[in-house]
Amino acid sequence: MTQHHPDLADEQAYIDHAYECLEQSREAAWKLRDLNEADLGGTFQARFERNAFDEALVKRLTDLDLGDAALVFGRIDRYRNGDDGAPDEGDPDNIEGFHIGRLAVADEDAEPVVVDWRAPVAEPFYRATGRDSMGLARRRHFAVEGRTLLGIEDELFGEGHLGLGHDEGLAESTGEGSLRGYSTLIASLERGRTGTLGDIVATIQAEQDEIIRSPQAGVLVVQGGPGTGKTVVALHRAAYLLYTHRFPLEDQGVLVIGPNRVFLKYIEQVLPSLGEAGIEQVVLGDLIPDVTFAPRGTATDSPLAERIKGDARMSDVIDHAVNDRERPLRDDLVVPFRSGYVRLRVDESARIVKQGRRRFRRHNSARRWVEGEVWAAMAATWRGGDATPGEVRADVRSLPEVREALERMWPVLTPAQLLHDLFGSMALLRLAAGDVFEEREYKALHRPRSESVDDVRWTPSDVALLDDAREVLGPQPGKGGKVDESDEIRTYGHIVIDEVQDLTPMQLKMATRRSLNGSMTVVGDIAQATGPMAPDGWDEVLEHLPERKPPRVIGLSVGYRIPAQIMDLANKVMAVATPGLRMPESVRVGETSPRVVASDSLVDGIIDEVRFLRDDMSSGSIAVVAPDELCDDISAAFTAAGLDHGRASSAGLDQSLTVVAVSVVKGLELDAVVVVEPSRVANGHQHGMRSLYVALTRSTQRLSIVHEDALPEPLR
Repeated sequence: MTQHHPDLADEQAYIDHAYECLEQSREAAWKLRDLNEADLGGTFQARFERNAFDEALVKRLTDLDLGDAALVFGRIDRYRNGDDGAPDEGDPDNIEGFHIGRLAVADEDAEPVVVDWRAPVAEPFYRATGRDSMGLARRRHFAVEGRTLLGIEDELFGEGHLGLGHDEGLAESTGEGSLRGYSTLIASLERGRTGTLGDIVATIQAEQDEIIRSPQAGVLVVQGGPGTGKTVVALHRAAYLLYTHRFPLEDQGVLVIGPNRVFLKYIEQVLPSLGEAGIEQVVLGDLIPDVTFAPRGTATDSPLAERIKGDARMSDVIDHAVNDRERPLRDDLVVPFRSGYVRLRVDESARIVKQGRRRFRRHNSARRWVEGEVWAAMAATWRGGDATPGEVRADVRSLPEVREALERMWPVLTPAQLLHDLFGSMALLRLAAGDVFEEREYKALHRPRSESVDDVRWTPSDVALLDDAREVLGPQPGKGGKVDESDEIRTYGHIVIDEVQDLTPMQLKMATRRSLNGSMTVVGDIAQATGPMAPDGWDEVLEHLPERKPPRVIGLSVGYRIPAQIMDLANKVMAVATPGLRMPESVRVGETSPRVVASDSLVDGIIDEVRFLRDDMSSGSIAVVAPDELCDDISAAFTAAGLDHGRASSAGLDQSLTVVAVSVVKGLELDAVVVVEPSRVANGHQHGMRSLYVALTRSTQRLSIVHEDALPEPLR
């Protein structure tokens, strides 16, 4: 990267011009919106069109607001195509240039000033190599801070420089194994972290771009070790697909599913920085309406219950539980009607239940039909003359014994009511699960029954079960027996799932239920799988995802974020945790090796190490990653020592020093990380060694290990 490139002033002037054009576009959009708001009358159709136009303008204004993000980050000079449609290389007068940026900008004559990074013309900026130049003569990378151009890095293709400028600072593009814009990439990687994940749009590498631009159809699995950029690649892919398939994806929707709220807070700025602010970003629990989840750490399932609740066979248990609530009467129902009685016989109630199961796919939608059959069966038993089912209904439906009979035969249920009843009754569990699980397994699902279903605080393992029950039960009938379609499970045109290796089969089925067409991008790392049913390979994950088209598995092999010294240490743990898996290669060497600090007083050792890192680093974020049960004590000690710090929660990583529980550290990256008591992490649960591997691979610059107990074998 040269900061005194001969073209620096000219390129700075061009960037200034691009910002002027962007501001003109923003002003024009505001004027259009003001004109639109001034006209409030007209027909319903006119008002509808104005609202739609206004929504489009608001989105455009949002797109045009880049904040501190750089508008332009590169340029390509390519040969124009000849008569045969191929690039006519070799003529320096036959070259056209395009500046590549975050979004498309045009001047007042509608001539392009900046090309959107997702446009087809921009693809060679990311994909061209020395072996396949894709028609390029030169690729230029900008080091930009806001609107200021700090430096330029050039890569030349083909023979000679063809009059493209001075040789100073120019680097020949090498083979396919080289990194694109190496100096720009390294400068970006070594920049201090801010507490939120940044985009990589200026430094996307060829293997990453291949994933971003791959076809939409089917399930795409991205396997990547720590620091390979799989999360940002998946988010950039979502932005790319929305740009390329604006219709119909914008109406169908794009959903991003993250592992926890700390992670969502961490990635929340990536998509808006790429001009896509309308993509939904959720944890699975956000997709379940009308229930309350227990605060993290206050309500947990046993390891056995977690595993059983994640097992795909729980779908059969829920089906059985619903069927068990569709029951004929034990005795005939006899109620007064006019001057006599009407009757619902046991055999008639059995017929109604049997036909209801056969006629209706979902439970709640059958309730109105069941009631109609009950009134008809009762009317047929009236011996005092003609009586219609409607007349019987009007006279007897409010009787307590009738309501009780209907609730026995075919109750209207919410998912929470179904599971509250099921888990609170050993008899119902035995009926529903006795043929599916062993006795010790289904007994692990039992928990004390609450006074009211509204008092239940559901656990993370319950989320997928509530969703499965919602699918089987269907929406509750509203007034007049009509179903509220807004209560249906929403589907999406594309779904992105991060840390997918930690989802159980039931959770994977929950995500699949929301796929409109089977289009998904799922990213993860088998070596980092720490969930209750951690898979040993991607086949175990794909088994529960859409199968409309053959899935594709693509690997990211290069680690960009983690220095080689840290990766070498972490790989010793990986070799024990997941022997046989390929280890990512790090592209850079850090300034220091990891520090291992033994301390007689664990808390004092942590405080001393934090102070050492603060003194040794000019700036940057520091995370103390500890077993969950130690985090409160560490935080209290920091407060007593006068160390301002934050806790990783829904507030994210807002402070320069943060205490992070190992259970939520996955996916995060920080400048310096202090891993506390690795032996407790490794021995904490079944996949503890994988959790330790995750903790050791969060740092971009410095790694320290502070321990009082003996170190795990791979770290000795």
